[in-house]
Amino acid sequence: MARGDIWSVDLPAPRGLPGHEQFGLRPAVVVQTDADDPKLPTIVVIPTTTKRKALRFPFIISVPASQENGLCSTSILLIFQVRAIDKSRLKRKIGMLESSYMTKMEAEIRALLGL
Repeated sequence: MARGDIWSVDLPAPRGLPGHEQFGLRPAVVVQTDADDPKLPTIVVIPTTTKRKALRFPFIISVPASQENGLCSTSILLIFQVRAIDKSRLKRKIGMLESSYMTKMEAEIRALLGL
């Protein structure tokens, strides 16, 4: 796995009160460098959704499906939901985010985190 890979991941449902976190089986983009580091049991990803109402939020990027990224339909990267997950939640690699979208994603991450 590498930075920019898109994987099918299984995100757990939140416990307790309902929230706004993404969960279930869905594509997510690996944003962590050295993602293959065997000393780290977790990996940092950005989950996606296909629900167009997510376009109302800041810190999102709409990515059309392509052969390179392996997405089945236009997906919205939910930058504001960046999270660490256990590597066992990675199910299968489906593609690679195109470099133009990687650049946009990196800019949105920096803006979100004030870097």
